[in-house]
Amino acid sequence: MSVEVKPPRQTRRRRTTGDRLREALVVLGQHRGQVITHSEKAWASITFAGTRHSLAILFAGDSAVEAGERFVATLPDHEFTLPGQIVADANIIEVDQRMLPCPRLVVRCELLLLEDA
Repeated sequence: MSVEVKPPRQTRRRRTTGDRLREALVVLGQHRGQVITHSEKAWASITFAGTRHSLAILFAGDSAVEAGERFVATLPDHEFTLPGQIVADANIIEVDQRMLPCPRLVVRCELLLLEDA
C-alpha cells in the first residue's frame, strides 16, 4: 500500500500598505537605502481615515549617501502611486550624516496616508 504525501500548500502573504510604502521608498532611494525601522499608527479625523508611518532609512557608502541626499530633496514633493491610498503628507524629520569611519546617512521620515474612498 502506498500513501501519497502532498507538500503543504504555500499560502501567499498579502502585501500590506506598509509593504508597498517601504517598497516605494526604496525605489525613491534608488535601491541604495535600507529601511531599518518602520512603525505605523492608525489615524482618523471626522472626514478622513488613514495611517501615519514613521521610518528610518540607512544609506551606507559614498554612492548610497549621494542617493540619500537626492531622497531627502525629493521626498516632500514626490507623487506616490499606492493602490487605495493618498499620500497626504511626507516630511523629513531628521538627517544624521557621518563620514567616518564609513560614509553613512540615516534619514528619518514621516508619511501620512489617507484611505482613497
